[in-house]
Amino acid sequence: MKLLLDTHIWLWYLLGDKRLSTNLQTLIGAETTELWLSPISIWETLILAERGRISLQPDAVAWIDLALQNLEIREAPLVRQIAILSRQIELPHQDPADRFIAATVVYHNLILATVDSNLTGLSWLQTLS
Repeated sequence: MKLLLDTHIWLWYLLGDKRLSTNLQTLIGAETTELWLSPISIWETLILAERGRISLQPDAVAWIDLALQNLEIREAPLVRQIAILSRQIELPHQDPADRFIAATVVYHNLILATVDSNLTGLSWLQTLS
């Protein structure tokens, strides 16, 4: 299974947050699961840290670098086709991060791990919670 972790799922998994479902904990930890991450999630993580919503030590950039070294995860390339697709897909809101993440899932034929109700209810987007 090829699973793109949205920002919250990625952070919750690495920080041991109890909000992460047992199902996703198991899937993320399974050897048969190919994990993917969008650069948009790194961007969102930096914003969360800058705004004081999360505290990452010693600093956000160093934490992200270490997290990417310690978890076998593929970076989903952000190519122009994803940028175009992000404007063509139907979403109930205009959040640019969600648009890029959803377009990435479609373009790379992945399944999105998310609890975002704006994304989980879309019939055209494969999601797991």
